[in-house]
Amino acid sequence: MNEKSLKQMQKEVDQYIGQFEEGYFSPLSMMARMTEEMGELAREVNHHYGEKPKKHSEEDNSMSQESGDILFVLICLANSLEIDLEEAFDQVMTKFQTRDKDRWTKKEENQHD
Repeated sequence: MNEKSLKQMQKEVDQYIGQFEEGYFSPLSMMARMTEEMGELAREVNHHYGEKPKKHSEEDNSMSQESGDILFVLICLANSLEIDLEEAFDQVMTKFQTRDKDRWTKKEENQHD
């Protein structure tokens, strides 16, 4: 599978949504939808790592699929608000690398993942 930049993903989602008269949902509707998708991911994580097994009648939704749904809705929200996600990501990484640079215990140089 080809790697895609956030910019490419934003463009692909915009082209997909652009073919429909309805266009993007309102930001509030997209937040509600993202909350719904987060709940679905939380349910999958709970089934996989928690104490609550799935019912035999429940579909096997993967955490990967649910994560993809969240990413799609996030991109829709960003596009509708004209947010460049690559720029937003760079800004948050700069914040973490400066504000939180000494917050966590760093691995030693010779230690590998």
